[in-house]
Amino acid sequence: MVAFVGTGPGDPNLLTLRGADLLAKADLVVLDRAAHEGFLRHCRAGVEVADLAEGHEAAVARMVEAGKAGRNVVRLCPGDPLFFADVTAEIAACAEAEVEFEIVPGVPAATGVPAYAGIPTATTGTAEFRVVDASRVGDWSAHANCAGPLVIHAPVEEAVAIAKALVAAGRADTTPIAVTVNGTTTEQRTVVATLAGLARELKHAALEGPAVLIVGDHVPARERMSWFETKPLFGWRVLVPRTKEQAKGLTEQLRSYGAVPVEVPTISVEPPRTPQQMDRAIKGLINGRYEWVAFTSVNAVRAIREKFEEYGLDARSFAGLKVAAVGETTARALAEFGVRADLVPSGEQSAEGLLAEWPPYDPMLDPINRVLLPRADIATETLVAGLTEMGWECDDVTAYRTVRAAPPPAPIREAIKGGGFDAVLFTSSSTVRNLVGIAGKPHNVTVIAVIGPQTAKTAEEFGLRVDVMADKPSAYALAAALAEYGAKRRQAALAAGETPRKPSQMRRGARRRVVK
Repeated sequence: MVAFVGTGPGDPNLLTLRGADLLAKADLVVLDRAAHEGFLRHCRAGVEVADLAEGHEAAVARMVEAGKAGRNVVRLCPGDPLFFADVTAEIAACAEAEVEFEIVPGVPAATGVPAYAGIPTATTGTAEFRVVDASRVGDWSAHANCAGPLVIHAPVEEAVAIAKALVAAGRADTTPIAVTVNGTTTEQRTVVATLAGLARELKHAALEGPAVLIVGDHVPARERMSWFETKPLFGWRVLVPRTKEQAKGLTEQLRSYGAVPVEVPTISVEPPRTPQQMDRAIKGLINGRYEWVAFTSVNAVRAIREKFEEYGLDARSFAGLKVAAVGETTARALAEFGVRADLVPSGEQSAEGLLAEWPPYDPMLDPINRVLLPRADIATETLVAGLTEMGWECDDVTAYRTVRAAPPPAPIREAIKGGGFDAVLFTSSSTVRNLVGIAGKPHNVTVIAVIGPQTAKTAEEFGLRVDVMADKPSAYALAAALAEYGAKRRQAALAAGETPRKPSQMRRGARRRVVK
């Protein structure tokens, strides 16, 4: 079967459940890779991909052949497949070849973009709601007196000419109009004006990208209904010095605040130089050598999990063991493995916090006095020393090594040093040292957010001004603290009668006027 799946207007999260289900089962996906790369995350590993940009006719022929061969094919279409789309010929080709096909609607830009701009369209009592493709309109007089909202798909460069044409055709020049570019993405920008004043507003805004124009009396509702572009970190480019895998939950949280996260790994996690120590630890864990296993990082959980898989073991091998996690993030990683942590610090999430709640060894209650600590090669001795004082015997095992990552690409390094990032999140002292080492110091307009006092101290030693500190040592708390900072910054600008500006727009040479 060939499924024509609408992707929606831009935000990958607007994909329908049916679309995601079909992508998960697809043998071949046909798409414009530059536009829809992000949707491949729904596919299984090894799925075949045909990029329309490399030859449209060849990709469509491959799609039909795959369908005839009994394979599952998904053709990703922008917006909605049958709403101002150009796939009707492809659907006809499937029908002619007697290939079963399905059409999965997507959120049309005509409704999705106004919703993300906070502008209602067809509401209760609306007499008319008209959607127009500007490329197919020669005479605007037929649309000038539309009784309800008029939604126009057009290049942003044509917006002023369309506004003038509507006025010339009889529409009042005081009629409100909104122009939104890159709708439903974190690059979305909206200009609100009247038909007469649009040229002036667009001249200062310098918008770029595909546009949706909304004309009518519903536009002023944006003042109270705007929800997307008013997010606390909307459009902020935030540097996350972690690998994509490590930063997954954090980047999703940042996106929920409207940010554009960019992952730059500062360390590389590698196996121990010799595996014997870990091998002995795993065998001891299975054979009942330990009373406790303490995990001080997600990387430690991953290292043990990989060793288990190597031996053909699973979470059942933890039966009878007590498990400690240094914090909530590590506890979540254990839960994904199928292991529930017995001890997670309720206060400070660190080695000190773990020690504060760790029970002392009691020979009457604890049949075994050994603790397994799978850790990094550069881990501090705080936890080992504290447990030893409480009567525990520790097997401190190197589960993984951390080495400095390779420098990021030149454009990233230039953005870091030149103020192209609005904020950077430092989750440890090592991320400060390593980022500066491989890419240079962040520009002084960049907001520096740190996970705790020790990381703040290291940042200050490198001459960085610390703007934000998490109220507890958690990456999620750090992102929340940055969002709170962004919200206060925005509120202060509005209270002063100013247009909120991102930190990167404060550097010398940045564009002075921006759009709310």
